[in-house]
Parts: sequence; C-alpha cells; structure tokens
Amino acid sequence: MIKAVIVDDEPKAIQSLSWELTTFSSEIEIIKTFSNPEDAIEYLDNHSLDCLFLDIQMPTMDGFQFLERLSNTDFAVVITTAYNEYAIKALKHEAIDYLLKPIDSDDLQDTIAKIKKHNSRLVNSSKIEEVLLNFNSKFDKKKISINTDGKLIFVDADTIVFVESEGNYSTIVMDDGQKLVITKKLKEVNTILPEHYFFRIHNSYIINLNKIKEFIKNEGYVVMETNHKIPVARQRKTDFLEKL
Repeated sequence: MIKAVIVDDEPKAIQSLSWELTTFSSEIEIIKTFSNPEDAIEYLDNHSLDCLFLDIQMPTMDGFQFLERLSNTDFAVVITTAYNEYAIKALKHEAIDYLLKPIDSDDLQDTIAKIKKHNSRLVNSSKIEEVLLNFNSKFDKKKISINTDGKLIFVDADTIVFVESEGNYSTIVMDDGQKLVITKKLKEVNTILPEHYFFRIHNSYIINLNKIKEFIKNEGYVVMETNHKIPVARQRKTDFLEKL
C-alpha cells in the first residue's frame, strides 16, 4: 500500500483528490491531508510516507517554495494543479509526475506505476548504502559518509576544516578548498563528526579544532588554516577554551 499525503490550500480540492485517488486505485492510502503548508512541513519532516500529492498554487507559499523548505524528501512528489505551465519547473524540482485537475484515471494509473518504481529504487539504494556504511565503520574509523548529489562519499574527517549551516542544508569545507553541500541540518552533521576534535563553536558553524590557526580573543573569532574567520558564540566561549 502506498502511504500518501495531500497538501492543497482548498479543502474542496483535497476532498475531490482524495475521492479520485481512492476511487481509481486500491493501492493508495491517504494518511494525512493539509490545507496549511506550515503544518504540512512540520509533519513531513517528522513522519515517513511514500508519496506527496502537492498543489502548486497556494497563497502563503507556492508548491516549489514548499519543497525547498522540507528537510526530508525521501518520498515521491507528484504535482497536482489545474494549470499546465508548471510542468518543466516541476521536473526541475525532481517531481516524479505532474497531474492536471480533474485527474484522469489512466493518468493516475501511470502515476502510481511511477511511484512504485521510484520507491523501489529508494529501497535498493538504502540497502546498498547500509552495506557500505557498515563496511566503512568496521574498517576505517576516521572516515565519515556523506550523501550529496545522489552519491555516497566517504570523507576523511581530518580533512574537514569546518561546516557551515545553510538552513536545511550544510556546507562542508575541506582543507583542499573543496566544498560539499548536503541536505542535513548542522545538528545532524554534528552527530556524525568525531566529538573529540570537532566543536560547534556557533549556531551556524562546527569547526575542526586541529585546523585552527589563530584565536583572536578581543574580537571573538578563530582563523582557520584556510584563512576563514569563524565567530565564537559568547555562550560557547567557555566550553571552547576548555576544548583547546
């Protein structure tokens, strides 16, 4: 059974889509519906599902802005709208399909097939990732795994200079100048880094203590080996000095 969530600002549209989905298919279970995008974001960031049916035109934020706000998108996204001019943009946001209202039963069956295919790929990918992670944790304690651009990269923690928060994303800066952008919040990144030499020095930064070149006490920042200046949060200063 495909567990689905519907997000649409019009209750009548939700009712209509729910009827169409359950009438045309016995494979979809609607576990939640939302007319308020903010409530939907909070739910989706904390619950698992297989598919999101998302309306594009909503007053407080459009569907594409909604997708950018999500910290977790491990599910199929199907755009639903009465207008066909958003098709290309929907594909760019990695939606697996695009349904025009009112929904045609044949189109829906095609969409369900795409959802199944998408979720099958996710399951297989997760199994492979689990095997790789287990292998890495057993044989190389210094390396951490990073998901980025559809790839699982193994990085030597010693080569990380600092990590910067970018909202629901984080940018990892390496000692060779390379930058890796990942879809993890800073607090999530903090849990996978070796705690004995990484320190969250600021709400927006985690630094590698071994990569500090200078600590400018009067101005409250550190200079890293890459010459980046990282602020030291006042409330974290005491803990930071104890770490040095």
